[in-house]
Amino acid sequence: MKNIIVNSKPYQTGANDMQSLKAELNISDELVIYKGFSVSENLSLNDGDSIVFIKKGEMPPLECLKEMIAARNSPEVNTALNSAKVGVAGLGGLGSNVAIALARVGVSYLKLVDFDTVDPSNLNRQQYFIKDIGKFKTEALSDTLKLINPFVKVEFETVRLDETNVNLVFENCDIVAECFDNPQSKAMIINNLNKTIVAASGMAGYGRSDEIKTIKMAKNLYVCGDLKSAAMIGNGLMAPRVGICAMHQANKILEILIDKVKENG
Repeated sequence: MKNIIVNSKPYQTGANDMQSLKAELNISDELVIYKGFSVSENLSLNDGDSIVFIKKGEMPPLECLKEMIAARNSPEVNTALNSAKVGVAGLGGLGSNVAIALARVGVSYLKLVDFDTVDPSNLNRQQYFIKDIGKFKTEALSDTLKLINPFVKVEFETVRLDETNVNLVFENCDIVAECFDNPQSKAMIINNLNKTIVAASGMAGYGRSDEIKTIKMAKNLYVCGDLKSAAMIGNGLMAPRVGICAMHQANKILEILIDKVKENG
């Protein structure tokens, strides 16, 4: 007999492969999620395997959803994500994309900070919808993140950040993504915030994807972008290149979190 997990519950089976298990459970057309991945082949079963059977197009029970999210990562990654507290300063094209990427991978806590509302000009690159126009970006993005991953604790402050409040606002965060769209605000947070910062500079226009890099600028400062492509008339901010830069930021944040777990054993 093998001891496995089926739909988040311990189960003993004599089946040696997926088809035998499905026959044993009288399952026919359900989607099979094995160790967090959708599979169709007749895989062999081993002790400790995690399998979730769900009907296509239906929301699985929350405990099954949580198991599927965790199963896609190694235990090391889950340890890093479960203790991670990340702040996002500015919720425009960079920040809204960074927050969504981190929520999808399973970061346990996000602090969203912005003072602005959604307007129609934001929709060409920022993760908002027509229904969000007029809402504070903090509230609109928080609602979206809950639809993506209900296990992420999301807090937000609708406030303009400056040198007098930035450390207090992000005091509970380990890492902060700097996602402002003006040089003065970028300089303010880099010069005043006593945290590890993953910033961005240079992602305007289109093409030249390979020019967007992640560079370590100081002990606790990383900058993503090409460091030269400023937004101007004829060279505006567009979804593809802004999105690439935001994914660099999210990826670096994930790397920092995992490296921290490795260093601590």
